[in-house]
Amino acid sequence: MAQGSAEDRLIARYFKPLAKHPGAFGFTDDAAAITPPAGHDLVLKTDGLIAGVHFFPDDPAEGVGRKALRVNLSDLAAKGAAPLGFLLAIALPKDFSEEWLAGFVRGLGADADAYGCPLLGGDTDSTPGPISISVAAFGVVPNGTMVKRNGAKVGDHVFVSGTIGDAALGLRVRKGELADTTGYLVSRYRVPQPRTALAETLRAYASAAMDVSDGLVGDLTKLCAVSNVSADIEVVRVPRSEAAERALGSDCELIVPILTGGEDYEVLCTVAPGRVASFQSAAAQAGVPVADIGPIVEGNVPPRFLNPEGQPLTFLQTAYSHF
Repeated sequence: MAQGSAEDRLIARYFKPLAKHPGAFGFTDDAAAITPPAGHDLVLKTDGLIAGVHFFPDDPAEGVGRKALRVNLSDLAAKGAAPLGFLLAIALPKDFSEEWLAGFVRGLGADADAYGCPLLGGDTDSTPGPISISVAAFGVVPNGTMVKRNGAKVGDHVFVSGTIGDAALGLRVRKGELADTTGYLVSRYRVPQPRTALAETLRAYASAAMDVSDGLVGDLTKLCAVSNVSADIEVVRVPRSEAAERALGSDCELIVPILTGGEDYEVLCTVAPGRVASFQSAAAQAGVPVADIGPIVEGNVPPRFLNPEGQPLTFLQTAYSHF
């Protein structure tokens, strides 16, 4: 006969099987314990998802589980960190579906295994509101090598990984505001691809880095501000998927959500001129496409995003903001 409260049984059934790290103590204690590898720093990150804000309540639960971990892994990758483990806090409505929870745990557990990032502990609660998920992820880097935002220098090249704007357009498809019969854009909105394979390359070659989560324009503005520089970005060089190109071909105004919509979870970084070729070669060996989109320039003004005529675009809102 199952022992303990309903919450105890829920944890035992769904989350204890994910407690594979010895420091999780099989969820028999109040806390976990981990020892970072000698000569390494811990890199800490937390990010969350709320139903109706970061995912649709009827989105596949398995994808929600993957997204909850991946948005955190994306930040660790941009800092050059290798995943070490994570904590999970989840609040569920009292009428939650066990089928939904099983799917969520299935996706979460599959990615925990795939990315070598085991569940160490967490908390479960009930809520009168929507499903709320918070992940605190831990990674490691050799001492003093975390790639910060503030290292960009005048003359550096600005790079982004993958393609930009798919998730923002996927959200519009999900809302019925845009058509994409391939399903690609929605898939990019639902399940991001953290660039963990690029982490070591960033530590070796990048002068500054962050992930693109709130929109390329807004995130590059943050990186430039803390580095006390600016940038001139050629919009035509910002990499876009075939699906995004098709959408843009039917409505040129979609360049705005592509550049500012967020949830790309790609890497934005800067590389010194003398290291560009080595960076590109290492990224190719890691299997991560990267694109050079423009130079870092002098100035204390926001970066300019230039059209093919060399004229700067203007944006009413440069990034997604919760408030």
